[in-house]
Amino acid sequence: MPGDLEKIQAIINNLKPSEKKIADYILKSPQDLCDIPISELAKRCKTSEASVVRFCRTLGYKGYQDLKIKVSSDIAFKMRKIQGVVSADDDIETIIAKISKNNMQAIESTMDVINRQEVKKAVDALLEAKKIDFYGVGASAIVAQDAMHKFMRINKSCTAYTDSHMQLVSAANLTKDDVAVGISYSGQTADTVDALKLARNAGATTICITRFGNSPITLVSDIKLFITSNEAIFRSAAMASRMAQLNAIDILFSIIACRKYDEIVKYLENTSEAVSIRKY
Repeated sequence: MPGDLEKIQAIINNLKPSEKKIADYILKSPQDLCDIPISELAKRCKTSEASVVRFCRTLGYKGYQDLKIKVSSDIAFKMRKIQGVVSADDDIETIIAKISKNNMQAIESTMDVINRQEVKKAVDALLEAKKIDFYGVGASAIVAQDAMHKFMRINKSCTAYTDSHMQLVSAANLTKDDVAVGISYSGQTADTVDALKLARNAGATTICITRFGNSPITLVSDIKLFITSNEAIFRSAAMASRMAQLNAIDILFSIIACRKYDEIVKYLENTSEAVSIRKY
């Protein structure tokens, strides 16, 4: 299953010391995991078999064998991908391939870490919301604006706030009938976390779209939609992670549109006609 090594990397800083040793070993030598029993892994990591079992459960695996199978599949999957960082001497064809493959891998990996039950909870909350706030700064601001554009088309009252002060002002006035969606790949963007915390304190349902693992934003979120990506170049530009975030928004929008199609189709037709070319 693609995304398992990214899942381990994302959560590594939140693990107990004994479990972190296991994660470090797997990330450094993932191929070795396929050929050794649990006792040997425990020995190499200078920990116990019980710690390995706990590590598997922390990551959501059924057991050690399940972990081995998933990591093995992940390795095989990545062998089919063009890996590596874009270099200054790469030609156009290589750069096109590397960037495109990284973006596709982010979406494919996200399919495996995003929890279906959490998606259902998010959809239910968004459907019932009287008002929806989307919070995001930097590259995540683009995702918030894309979300607002989509949900406005189906007549949901929503706003994307990308200014930290405006986020807080809106969050303070939300109610239990409203939903706030915080978008931050790192999960540590202070402005977004503060706004989501304030929205939650005001009674609103809070949703985060963030990378897999515990982070400040997950602590203030009622519903957690995890994504994952392997940023191969220019992390500050948030290339692959942005694609994964946009994909999560598309998933929510599409499920809602399908569930309420008979009601929503007229809004889509109205908005499509409104922005179409007119004859004067």
